[in-house]
Amino acid sequence: MQLIDPIIRFHSELRQIRRDIHAHPELCFEENRTADVVAQKLTEWGIPILRGMGVTGLVGIIKSGNSDRAIGLRADMDALPVQEINTFPHASRHAGKMHACGHDGHTAMLLGAAHYLSRQRNFDGTVYLIFQPAEEGGGGAQRMIDDGLFTQCPMEAVFGMHNWPGAAVGSFGVTPGPMMASSNEFEVIVKGKGAHAAQPHKGIDPIMVAIQIAQSWQTVITRNKSPIDTAALSITQIHAGSATNVIPDAAALIGTVRTFNIAVLDLIERRMRAIAEHTATAFDAQVEFNFKRNYPPLINHAKETAFAVDVMQSIVGAQNVDTQVEPTMGAEDFAFMLQHKPGCYVFIGNGDGEHRTMGHGLGPCNLHNPSYDFNDDLLPIGASYWVRLAETYLRKT
Repeated sequence: MQLIDPIIRFHSELRQIRRDIHAHPELCFEENRTADVVAQKLTEWGIPILRGMGVTGLVGIIKSGNSDRAIGLRADMDALPVQEINTFPHASRHAGKMHACGHDGHTAMLLGAAHYLSRQRNFDGTVYLIFQPAEEGGGGAQRMIDDGLFTQCPMEAVFGMHNWPGAAVGSFGVTPGPMMASSNEFEVIVKGKGAHAAQPHKGIDPIMVAIQIAQSWQTVITRNKSPIDTAALSITQIHAGSATNVIPDAAALIGTVRTFNIAVLDLIERRMRAIAEHTATAFDAQVEFNFKRNYPPLINHAKETAFAVDVMQSIVGAQNVDTQVEPTMGAEDFAFMLQHKPGCYVFIGNGDGEHRTMGHGLGPCNLHNPSYDFNDDLLPIGASYWVRLAETYLRKT
């Protein structure tokens, strides 16, 4: 691997920063301490910052030369509402909160790049270091955009990165086009008429209506959508009733829809609504249909993806860069940024979990698992990627 020597020498401090953030996790829009840590480091290294963008987000600004060109590098900072079961020294000190997705490592890798770039400034233009809050369901990327991220920081392109358990340390993965799915949720309330369970003819059974709707929705995936368009429609909760001898007044269907294509999402939402409403009508029931679109699909831009691939290959070798990684039905709010600016989002291998020290939980080292821990061996790899990406994009002429 062609890593940057000063970043390698800075590895121990990055590890300390990462583990400190891991021990003090903060949820969506509560990342005050984390933002203070980031701001303190950037200020210490002479990097101007913009604070309060997206509530707790901040942007570091590194300028060099005279060019008006600019690039954005983004890391997320928030943790998850998960009870950590690890007991090693840097485990979470806050019950019910945990860095179970590696955002502590993402923040540390970008700080590693910031430290190097602020000293070397071997580029011509501006590097915007985007430390984003509330990726885990809070839509922090959109909040930063709403607060003027791309107007106050006029960058040409924006890039993101996420650790990926199961992929070898020293490897990267990416694909042009759709790489992560849209995230959407629905709640459908079927309203019937309660009755004694021994006299069902005197009521309108919402449970039977909900069952009919649930079964019919599967035809949206198998008969309405083209077979080559990937999508998932999962009912994850059904709530109804409170007694064995009572037909309830209402039943609820709750779940998620994932797609890589907005047109496919439009089709699914439209058909789900029609099936729910017409099925309820057929049984003399009523229905309340709620469909919420959370994150759009994450779609990498072809030109910027090809550029990122060249940079990754220069660091770890072509054999360690998967340029057609399998897209995931997981979602990521960096998708909002890619709707406004060209860019690319990549995966960096986090290994198989053997890096975890004594005291880790018995579960797998997977994302959103209470036994997870970010692999500190990634810190100089990710930081080197960020540096080479910025220096190459803003190459001096």
